[in-house]
Amino acid sequence: MKLSTRTRYGTRALLELALHQGEGPVFLKDIAKKQQISLSYLEHLVTPLISGGIIRSIKGPRGGVTLAKKPGTIKLIDVTRLLEGSLAPVECIDNPEICDRSAQCVTRDLWGEMKKAINGVLETTTLQDLVDRQKKKGLPGSSMYYI
Repeated sequence: MKLSTRTRYGTRALLELALHQGEGPVFLKDIAKKQQISLSYLEHLVTPLISGGIIRSIKGPRGGVTLAKKPGTIKLIDVTRLLEGSLAPVECIDNPEICDRSAQCVTRDLWGEMKKAINGVLETTTLQDLVDRQKKKGLPGSSMYYI
């Protein structure tokens, strides 16, 4: 199972915002440049993040985007659900009625355990945790990283 670029790039953009928390709004073009993400692609990513209450857009000449909450309150499971949807590795995990074998299928049980483990990691990891990990990488002031 792979996460889409929506989730990977969206998380990188949010980490960029978190690294500059308290410094005011950040221009999307600056995030795109630092994270090597297409500006037009990044513009599409902010819409669900705004509607999901993760970031806020500020209009005007000194506008841009900023986190709507403190990084320690933003769980990666919420970001992933907004950008990716379910992380079930197979469709029958979320929709058991699509398969007549769901009730007795032991492989479905395994796929369910995988989803539970992945969701557990994302549920217990916040944007602040990523900020702390970034700082431990020893690159102060730099946010060149890849998720």
